[in-house]
Amino acid sequence: MTSFVDSSFLVSLYILDANSARAAAKMKRASLPLFLADIGKIEILNAIGLRLFRKELQADEAKKVRALFQEDAERGIVQIVPLPNAAYQRAEQMAQTHTPVWGTRTLDVLHVAGALVLKADSFYTFDRKQARLAAAVGLQLP
Repeated sequence: MTSFVDSSFLVSLYILDANSARAAAKMKRASLPLFLADIGKIEILNAIGLRLFRKELQADEAKKVRALFQEDAERGIVQIVPLPNAAYQRAEQMAQTHTPVWGTRTLDVLHVAGALVLKADSFYTFDRKQARLAAAVGLQLP
């Protein structure tokens, strides 16, 4: 089993928010490691920065979150994977066929395409449009 995660799911594991309890519950069913696209790492770091900017997180808390995320990556709990060229090609196709229907954003399409190309069995996200897209292309949403 291969679990592919997007940043909305991981952020809820590292920073307490409205989805944190659901994320923790879903982790009980997830297969490790959790695959995260390399662009997802940037999204997580940016999400931490945005929480700082919005005063939703203090600097010392942000430092702890970054350290915990880095530790999980080093321990292999979260495996950051580069997206192969085939994921970009698949994303182009999906953007043309699915975005007009679902209204998905570029990075969301790219995450779903990456999960497909990397043959993930399950896809974890809290983004509703991304979840609809993932389900439409056959990914399991635990």
